[in-house]
Amino acid sequence: MTASTKTGAAKDTDTGTAAAPVPTAPALDADALLDDQDIRIIVCCGSGGVGKTTTAAALGVRAAERGRKVVVLTIDPARRLAQSMGIDSLDNIPRRVPGIDGEGAGELHAMMLDMKRTFDEIVEAHADGERARAILENPFYQSLSAGFAGTQEYMAMEKLGQLRARNEWDLIIVDTPPSRSALDFLDAPKRLGSFLDGKFIKLLMAPAKMGGRAGMKFLNVGMSMMTGTLGKLLGGQFLRDVQTFVAAMDTMFGGFRTRADATYKLLQAPGTAFLVVATPERDALREAAYFVERLAAEEMPLAGLVLNRVHGSDAARLSAERALAAAENLDDIGIVDQTAGKAGLRDPDGSAVTSPEDPESPPSPARSAHTAPEHEPASEPEPEAEAVSVEQLTAGLLRLHAERMQVVAREQRTRDRFTALHPEVAVTEVAALPGDVHDLAGLRAIGDRLATGSAPAGAA
Repeated sequence: MTASTKTGAAKDTDTGTAAAPVPTAPALDADALLDDQDIRIIVCCGSGGVGKTTTAAALGVRAAERGRKVVVLTIDPARRLAQSMGIDSLDNIPRRVPGIDGEGAGELHAMMLDMKRTFDEIVEAHADGERARAILENPFYQSLSAGFAGTQEYMAMEKLGQLRARNEWDLIIVDTPPSRSALDFLDAPKRLGSFLDGKFIKLLMAPAKMGGRAGMKFLNVGMSMMTGTLGKLLGGQFLRDVQTFVAAMDTMFGGFRTRADATYKLLQAPGTAFLVVATPERDALREAAYFVERLAAEEMPLAGLVLNRVHGSDAARLSAERALAAAENLDDIGIVDQTAGKAGLRDPDGSAVTSPEDPESPPSPARSAHTAPEHEPASEPEPEAEAVSVEQLTAGLLRLHAERMQVVAREQRTRDRFTALHPEVAVTEVAALPGDVHDLAGLRAIGDRLATGSAPAGAA
C-alpha cells in the first residue's frame, strides 16, 4: 500500500527556478486499503472543515461498490452525509443506502451519532429497569449526557465498539467529531474515565459503599464541611442530584473504564487504519503533522494522508511571473481605448448604422413627422456598452492565471514542508471541485480521485 520515498528537485512555480531537493511522499493506494479484508475499521480524522465527512462517505461508497459490507458512522451535525447519499435523515440506527451499483457490489449503511441516545442505551443495557429509570430521570445525568466536555467523543468511541461487537459489517468507516482539536477523539475515553475515577466521584460514592450507620456517620460528619461549601457554590439541589446519580451509577463506573480501554486497544489493533484528512493550507497541515506524531506515539496504525481541495492548472508551464509580465505588455499597447467610429457600429443584421446627419440616408421612421405625432417625446438614447478588446480580455485572463499559479506554488511549498517533516507518510491528493458534493455521483467522483491519487493538472 506504500511506495518507497524518493527525493527530487522541486520547481518554484512563481519563478520557474529550481529549488532545493525535497523528498517525494509515497503514494497512498486507497483501493488496496479498501480491498484488504483484514482492515475492519477506517478512522478519518483531522481538523474541522477539511472534508472528513465527504472523504468518509466517498470511501464508503467505493468500498461497497467493490464488494464490501460497509457502515459509515458520522458525527457531523450538518447532515451533509444523509443528503449526499439520498437519505432523508440519519439517526442512531444504521440505514441502508440505495443506489450502490457494480458487479459484485456489497452494501452500504450510514448512521449519525446521537450522543444522548447512545448514553441512554449504555444505561439501559447495564442497569436493571428501576435503576435505569432513576438514572435517566436524574437531572445531573441529563446534563452530563447532553453536554459534558468529551461526552460526544466518548460516545463515538462507545458506538464504534458496539458496531464492531455486532460483527454485522466487515468495514466500519468513522467520521470523527468536528471538534476544535483533532486529538479529542483519542483523549475522550481517558478524560471521561478520569472523571469517573476521580477523587470527587470516589468521595461522593464512599457513603454508599460503606453502608449502614458507618456510612451515615461519614456522610453527616466527614462530608458536612464539603457538602456545605459545595452546596453554597453549586446549590444544594444540584449536589443532591450528583450524589443520587453517583449512587445509581455505582455499578456502571467500572464498565465505562473497561469499555473505554477495550475500544482504545481496538484502535491500536492491526485491523484499524487511520486516515488523516487535511487541505493544503498551513494550519490544516500543521494540525495533520501533530496528529501524525500523536498516532505514532500512541502506536496507532496510520494509513496515510488525504490532501483535499488541491489546486492546479492545465497551463502550468506559464509561470505567474511571465503571465503578469505579458499582461503588463498588453496594457502598455493601449490599442483600443475608444470605439472605432461608424465602422465599429453594426446593426444585428450586419448592416452599417448611418448617421442622422447623412443627407443620403432616408429619414428614420421614428423621426418622420408623418409617422410620429409632434407631442411624442423623443426616446432616450441607450448607453453604448464599453468595448472590450481582445488584448484587454487576454490581459485579464493572464492575471487570473497568475493568481492561480501563485496559489499552486503556495500549496506546493506547504506540502513540501509537511513531507520534509514526515517523508514516510503516504499521500493521495484530491483536486478541488467547482462545487459541493451533493449526491452519489459526486461521492463516486471523489472516490475515483482518492483511489488514483489524482493531483490536479500542473501540480507537482
